[in-house]
Amino acid sequence: MAGPAMPQDFLKAENTGLRLLLEQAGIDADALLAQAGIDAREREAADKLQKLILEELHHRIKNTLATVSAIASQSLRTATSIEHGQQAIESRLLALGRAHDLLLQARWSNASLTQIVRGATEAYDSQDSHRFAIAGPDIPITSGAVIALAMTLNELCTNTTKFGALSVPSGRVEIAWHIDEAKQQLRLVWTEKDGPAVTAPTRRSFGTKLMQTLGKQLNGDVILAYEPSGFVYSLDVPLKSLKPPSLG
Repeated sequence: MAGPAMPQDFLKAENTGLRLLLEQAGIDADALLAQAGIDAREREAADKLQKLILEELHHRIKNTLATVSAIASQSLRTATSIEHGQQAIESRLLALGRAHDLLLQARWSNASLTQIVRGATEAYDSQDSHRFAIAGPDIPITSGAVIALAMTLNELCTNTTKFGALSVPSGRVEIAWHIDEAKQQLRLVWTEKDGPAVTAPTRRSFGTKLMQTLGKQLNGDVILAYEPSGFVYSLDVPLKSLKPPSLG
């Protein structure tokens, strides 16, 4: 025997309720899928960042070891005694430590351009011969730019010590910069002189890519010129990418 017919209004209300529940479920599902997509993108970005950090760490460690070896070799080559060589090595390693401290401190405070250049090159210079010639107007640099410039100078110093002008006793480096007030641009040029003959590399190294990437972070243009007389690095960058906002 058939049961009593369901009132039409009751069925309509049930259908409406079921439709609303399904719609809400669909909305919830879309939200979950969207959230899952965001999480997936975030994980991918985090993985890429971790890989870049590990590559940079590996690169920094290798460069640091090469730098320490070069400092020891150059210090002992020009030393007049074991004690003199030991003192030279110790002072240069301390200067290298100060250059790395600058990278850490730059995350929290601003610095001047002259301070950045001298801090980055001090570990590679010689108190006797002063192999770096540094010239340019001093300007305050925002902390983000300090990191990019210090890392670039550290890369340049490491490369010249291993392969360039500072790999031989007679070599020297000139670092000069000037400001184009009309264009509101800063141009910094690193020029190596009296070093071994230079030839362009057959492939771009990680260090070369890093210097070019750091230049782009400052919205600048980087040119690497492998002149027979010496390697030349040029950076053209807008002043607004360097100066703290409060200073214009």
